Amino acid sequence: MSKKLVAYFSASGVTAGKAKELADKAGADLFAIEPTQAYTREDLDWTNKQSRSTLEMTDASSRPALRQMADLAGYDTVYIGFPIWWGVAPHIINTFIESGDFTGKKIMIFATSGGSGISKAVDELRKTYPQLKIAGGKLLNGKVTGDIL
Repeated sequence: MSKKLVAYFSASGVTAGKAKELADKAGADLFAIEPTQAYTREDLDWTNKQSRSTLEMTDASSRPALRQMADLAGYDTVYIGFPIWWGVAPHIINTFIESGDFTGKKIMIFATSGGSGISKAVDELRKTYPQLKIAGGKLLNGKVTGDIL
């Protein structure tokens, strides 16, 4: 039996809700990817060129620190979820990927978005981490009706 983990970053709670639905439907464990310093409403103001999220996303080397890392041992499949920021994954997702051993694991990307698609985010992750076995990606803006694999 395949053991599954849904790991997600959620700044406002939307992605967290979808991650919980997905974990329930897929029979997976749940792990919140959290920064050591939580994002405030001001941090998330993408219209402010000096907000924390804008500064992080305009710096390709930015890797926000994690509060804790998931123990990936024993999982065959890892779903990684996030809200789309600037058309791609928030850089805390890079921190998460770079902090774990994903050798031999099937990875499925999911995201929530107010307007962007997921293909650019998946393409960027595949290009940045060619060693990962990314099975695909799915935008979960609607109801999660089953396992997205």
